[in-house]
Amino acid sequence: MTLLDRSRTGATTTDDRWRLVFEENYRDLVALAAFSVDDRETAEEVVQDAFVKVLSGRYRVDPGKELAYLRSAVINGGRSQLRKRRVRRLHSPAKPEPVAAAEVAGVLGAERTELVAALRALPQKQAAVLVLRYFHDMSEADIADTLGMARGTVKSHAHRGLAKLANLLEEDVA
Repeated sequence: MTLLDRSRTGATTTDDRWRLVFEENYRDLVALAAFSVDDRETAEEVVQDAFVKVLSGRYRVDPGKELAYLRSAVINGGRSQLRKRRVRRLHSPAKPEPVAAAEVAGVLGAERTELVAALRALPQKQAAVLVLRYFHDMSEADIADTLGMARGTVKSHAHRGLAKLANLLEEDVA
């Protein structure tokens, strides 16, 4: 005699009906839930939650309709889990980026100040070529067009400017 036959004849109590539904269909319901939530542990939780909700007494399920009701509850529970995952993923705080120590910023600021001072000590055209080349990442051709000089002149100003800049910065270190 199957569960359906017993429930029609009234041969079981409500608790017996639900125990039999659980024993006969738990694995199938977990498999159903696993299709939507992709992991067995969450699928088992979804099925257990469905049984707990039904057995809490707030829902009245007609005899013989237990499995259909549970399938619906499991599918809805799986959807709910997916929504929760999506919300967590969308609203999870960003991982904080590592922050450099205050000393690093101070050292970089000091080095930048020294570099700017050394650039200001160079002849104007050499400083302009170096700033356009290394701070604005311009090509030699673009620098030549911008400053109205030949590419060869840009190369010589860059070479001489870098050499003088290296000497000035070495003097500051020593």
